[in-house]
Amino acid sequence: MISTKGLRFKYNQNQQLFNFPDINLSASENLLVLGKSGVGKTTFLHLLAGLIKPQSGNITICQTEINKLSAQKLDKFRGQQIGLVFQKNHAIRSLTVLENLKSRLYFSKNQIQTSVIEDVLKDLDLLELQDRNINELSVGQLQRLGIGMAVIHNPKLILADEPTSSLDDENCSAVIELLFKQAQKNNSNLIVITHDNRVKPYFQNAMTL
Repeated sequence: MISTKGLRFKYNQNQQLFNFPDINLSASENLLVLGKSGVGKTTFLHLLAGLIKPQSGNITICQTEINKLSAQKLDKFRGQQIGLVFQKNHAIRSLTVLENLKSRLYFSKNQIQTSVIEDVLKDLDLLELQDRNINELSVGQLQRLGIGMAVIHNPKLILADEPTSSLDDENCSAVIELLFKQAQKNNSNLIVITHDNRVKPYFQNAMTL
């Protein structure tokens, strides 16, 4: 379950104060967060991921109030329970596709199981590319790898920041369908934050900032 209450955040005294609506998602429930640039979409995602702390309010993920965790415990919780999909790929350029997935499991302190990695590669249509270097991948393939790195450790929450805005219609559909498939497979909550209205028909739950 994912819930927030009374979230407020301000970067400094001269910038606007963001007040975010409360959310309450049951197990496996998904949410689309829409909004124009500058309304705080990425700030909201960073709060949910524990990358920044709110000035006030609470964030509860899997019965844990993450804003009350110490930095060390928060890092551990994020590494094990949260998967992040960014608009810009953060794969390690010096590693292959397979090595990037293995490193994600290593840093989340999960056992590296060949069968698990192979299943994810098959789901993402990357099995034949597992030994490719990152600079050999297309934009769509990089985005699929980003999804793989976000879900390989079986997180309870998948957060996607503008995962489709740089993609054409075909790849946009493919990425959203993959996100839903992986969230369902892992019994995870999926929250997508975007200004891309093409993804709206895929979601039953949506809110606009």
